[in-house]
Amino acid sequence: MATTRLNPLLHLSQRIEILPRLGFLHPNRKLKLPRSKPSLAIRPIRADSTDASPIEATASAVDAGVSYSETFSLKHTRTLEGKVSVKLDRVKEGGGEGWRLVVGCNLEGKWVLHWGVTYSDEFGSEWDQPPSDMRPPGSIPIKDYAIETTMTNSSSPSGEQTYHNVQIDIHNNSSISAVHFVLKEEEMGGWYQHRGRDFRVPLMDCLHEEENDEDEKKGFSIWPGAFDQFSNILLKTDGSHPKSKDNVRGANNAKQQNGFYEEYPILKEEPVQSFMTVSVKESDEKGKNLVNFDTDLPGEVVIHWGVCKDYNRTWEIPPPPHPPGTKIFRNKALRTSLQPKENGQGSWGLFAVEKKFSGLPFVLKHNHYTWLYNMGTDFYIPLPVGSFPTQFSRDKKKLDEQTMTDVQKQGIMYPPKVEDSQSTSDVVETEDIINGIRNLVTDISSEKGTMTKSKEAQENILLELEKLAAEAYSIFRSAPPTFDEEAVSEAESLKPFVELCSGTGSGYEIVCQGFNWESNKSGRWYSELDGKISEIASLGFTIVWLPPPTESVSPEGYMPKDLYNLNSRYGTMDQLKLLVKRFHEEGIRVLGDAVLNHRCAHYQNKNGVWNIFGGRLNWDDRAVVADDPHFQGRGNKSSGDNFHAAPNIDHSQDFVRKDLKEWLCWLRKEIGYDGWRLDFVRGFWGGYVKDYLEATEPYFAVGEFWDSLSYTYGAMDYNQDAHRQRIIDWINAVNGKSGAFDVTTKGILHAVLEKCEYWRLSDAKGKPPGVVGWWPSRAVTFIENHDTGSTQGHWRFPAGKEMQGYAYILTHPGTPTVFYDHVFSHYQQEISSLISLRNRNKIHCRSTIRIVKAEREVYAAEIDEKVMMKIGPGHFEPPSGLKDGSWPLKGEITKFGRLCKADLLLISLSLCQLVLGCKFLVL
Repeated sequence: MATTRLNPLLHLSQRIEILPRLGFLHPNRKLKLPRSKPSLAIRPIRADSTDASPIEATASAVDAGVSYSETFSLKHTRTLEGKVSVKLDRVKEGGGEGWRLVVGCNLEGKWVLHWGVTYSDEFGSEWDQPPSDMRPPGSIPIKDYAIETTMTNSSSPSGEQTYHNVQIDIHNNSSISAVHFVLKEEEMGGWYQHRGRDFRVPLMDCLHEEENDEDEKKGFSIWPGAFDQFSNILLKTDGSHPKSKDNVRGANNAKQQNGFYEEYPILKEEPVQSFMTVSVKESDEKGKNLVNFDTDLPGEVVIHWGVCKDYNRTWEIPPPPHPPGTKIFRNKALRTSLQPKENGQGSWGLFAVEKKFSGLPFVLKHNHYTWLYNMGTDFYIPLPVGSFPTQFSRDKKKLDEQTMTDVQKQGIMYPPKVEDSQSTSDVVETEDIINGIRNLVTDISSEKGTMTKSKEAQENILLELEKLAAEAYSIFRSAPPTFDEEAVSEAESLKPFVELCSGTGSGYEIVCQGFNWESNKSGRWYSELDGKISEIASLGFTIVWLPPPTESVSPEGYMPKDLYNLNSRYGTMDQLKLLVKRFHEEGIRVLGDAVLNHRCAHYQNKNGVWNIFGGRLNWDDRAVVADDPHFQGRGNKSSGDNFHAAPNIDHSQDFVRKDLKEWLCWLRKEIGYDGWRLDFVRGFWGGYVKDYLEATEPYFAVGEFWDSLSYTYGAMDYNQDAHRQRIIDWINAVNGKSGAFDVTTKGILHAVLEKCEYWRLSDAKGKPPGVVGWWPSRAVTFIENHDTGSTQGHWRFPAGKEMQGYAYILTHPGTPTVFYDHVFSHYQQEISSLISLRNRNKIHCRSTIRIVKAEREVYAAEIDEKVMMKIGPGHFEPPSGLKDGSWPLKGEITKFGRLCKADLLLISLSLCQLVLGCKFLVL
């Protein structure tokens, strides 16, 4: 599970062409380009679309000796501050009186109100559509639970020029208790909430004053207040409290006869394109080059840079003297702040570099927290070495191509990582990391910083914390994995660390996630899924994973309340039992989604904190961990990471473990679950999970251990051993009685497919780089789920590359999981073919894998000496390939790729597969 997070999607509407600024005069001085000097065409370097991308540039020799210049475009965002206003007024309607709700926004854009209502006879935060006579003209129904109404331009109460609003008329005798809404900005694709939740306007006090006290128990009042603090950091909307004016009345005063008016701050981010021009000239000082940086990027710009002696681009720290104010960054690079220009339009810097160095790699850090880099790796500026070459700039393209060839010949992965010098001290580096974490924590926790920083800056701070933590853990776990693969024979190297046991299945499982984030909306999901059981079985799935079954504060089920109440937004308990029975009749086993880390309370304690539970498991605050300050638990300290949206359960308590084991056993017997999908297992020690698994003896179990991968300067590191080791540690803690989702493999596939870096799919020992490369029988591979994809989209798989991801996980060892949205989509035929290929060739979770090729544009592997697969646009032919360039025709070929002679001789699955660049051969 993951906390809902709605981010504006940024799109650039046009490309900006900027004339590069050259020479080494002061950047504010206008330069006149001499016509007599010819332009030198420079090959632009492609850059990552999310951070920086070069634009077409030319280099002109403004000053004698200028050898090279290139202009990069830098994409960043700016934050616009606005407000959302909510006004409720009493109005005359016909012969009586009613109410008018006006929702407004004062930011530019095409704003849409996405809204619904709650009726007085309903509890919780579920949306329903309002009655027809309440809908403004032009409103559009969204499924069966919401309405979308486009905001119109009008004059604001404060006389502002930009103002968009929607008016909703409500009858005085209406049975509606509240109106819920979020804002949607269609031009940028952004969704906006308030403090991590939907906006909510209570109406019970206005329409039915006598029911005022009852209304306090409805709506979002049942959510613990600590969720505000958690979502305040994660969401793109301002977490400040509403601003009140002299004539403003808060929601708590809504029952006053004149209604109320409130304003809420909102932050909208817009894309901005800036530039960075880098030019090189020969210095008057003998033996040195001068490198000039010139940018219009606003705010503070820091360059992290080094030098290279060879074309392998290995970072080194140049000898002093360094530019003024330069600091050494963890003995890996120099950190230099650019100087602001006198006109305030950007900044500049001038570096002297000895001619013995062949290049200058660098990355940018903007406004403390945002890294700008080049296509997932460093920017790189070639430097003339020794005597000044006249053809230096003209030969840049040829030089780059030769460099790449040399790198590949030497077996060096591209892009190379920044290497530590021999004098680097682990102690000094660890202290730097600790100090960096302390500074970031202090920065984000300061009240002043929280109020002044944009949400993008706050999120970047959190990302920096994750990177530093991952780097620290990498140092700590610098030793090999906890089990020694080299000490066992080749035949035994892929056997599990522990003996086969309950929870790991037969090894031939293929899992289907049987829901997405929207499945609860109809209230009839169990019945709807029942009609697709035969289709799921025919596709070859052996296990289906069902959503959380319990009553929940959130409709998706991940905020459980009464664990024994199985009447949820997905359907009734009887419908669930029938669904499981029907799956069993088709030979498919069923996993229940067990949320054990946290539980929502029924009652408040004497301090008004929600930490007293009701229902059959009527725990008190001893069941809540003591170190989460939001819920005032009287238990022991947490054994994992706290989830701040609900009380975290203290599993060290004997009565808690006893009750949870009884509940899980009851689910096994009463519902018929065959195993578990375990939610947010980072929140508590794996040893407790081991206890629950031993008590319930599931056929198959998988834990969700999801944390951040390792990054350097915003780019994913090649070595992700520390990340997968943390997942391995959890599997060890449960004594190998459960698998875990292979988040490492998913993250690496993202980088591979987004940036065409297929070399990442082989680790330093030539094995798969995820959990599947170390402990394949416990690796549950996936490319998407309800959190990462669906309508949440927290970590969406690269669009259009889904079949390459499935080509990888469905042919490799591990236990593959396929997301519901992909099963029932235009991908179904391709997925079915891959599952059929896997089953026919008896590929299982412990199958052997031999990586044949892992280069920038191509990855190929042989599985169990039966199946050969290849993905990527690059060329690859098996060793026994025919001389005419086609794949051999021995056996069966299933092809997803470019047309070749094999396509003419064998039947291709479908035309839509021709663009995906992957194919398979059964020998």
